[in-house]
Amino acid sequence: MTPSEDSVLTSADTPALLEKALEKSQEVKEKMVDCVTELSSVNETVKTGMTTGITLRQAKAALAQTENVEERIQECADELHEVTEVLTQEIGDRDELNRELKETEQMLSATKHVLAHTEDNLAIAHEVAAEATQRTLHDFVTGIPNRELFKDRLEQAIALAERSGWILGVMFIDLDKFKLINDTYGHAVGDKVLQGVAQRLNEQVRTGDTICRYGGDEFLYLLVNPESNVNIERVARKVLDSISQTLIIGDLAFTIKPSIGIAVYPPNGNTGQELLVNADVAMYQAKKNKAGFAFFDKDKEGAAGRNG
Repeated sequence: MTPSEDSVLTSADTPALLEKALEKSQEVKEKMVDCVTELSSVNETVKTGMTTGITLRQAKAALAQTENVEERIQECADELHEVTEVLTQEIGDRDELNRELKETEQMLSATKHVLAHTEDNLAIAHEVAAEATQRTLHDFVTGIPNRELFKDRLEQAIALAERSGWILGVMFIDLDKFKLINDTYGHAVGDKVLQGVAQRLNEQVRTGDTICRYGGDEFLYLLVNPESNVNIERVARKVLDSISQTLIIGDLAFTIKPSIGIAVYPPNGNTGQELLVNADVAMYQAKKNKAGFAFFDKDKEGAAGRNG
């Protein structure tokens, strides 16, 4: 091939290839602009949510949207790499294309920076949402699960027990004469007593079981697959002895006497509500008889209750 022929081939082929590459580069730039716009929107949404209160669901949705944009950015980077590879092999003079590619690569770099910033904000928002969820499911005074979380775990435990043929134990724990402590020493001291009781329950709770503050001076304890009433009674005695130990708060010493009512799944109820009601009934039977704890007894149900 003569120099003139080579020159003719280059002038004929290079513009077409260059034009195609430029078109491809422009397409990538347009995609990048869309990604930047979407990321900016997500970022603003997260910032606003962090100020006004973002939910865990909203944080997860924003994170999923960001991950989708990140995938598209990676696709753009791959396309840019392919264009560069082709041109490196086929074109010697590509000053114009280099300028276009440089602009697009700069945009890619800037977009990745925005992406990193957005992901940081999302991580913070996710933590905020998780902490908010944690607070809504745990008691403000004692830090242990509240009744909403307990009821959810109780329903899950019932479903599992039904499939597995297990029994469950629900203990309803009431602190005798707690109102007298509040009335005599004030609610600050009363809260310290509740925190002390919660700590002692935490020390007794078995792996897989759940305790909660039901409200006021009432606590619940869910035993998952205790296997027998004998084992439930053993745990109840440990809880009774633990709570009854002298509790020191500043210069004050308290001896807290709990009354514990116990309902067993399935004989004492097939739903969480039935078990809680019957454990409450048994608790008042224990309080009436000063027995410390009592299992629900349907024959004695009429003799127990809030006035017992």
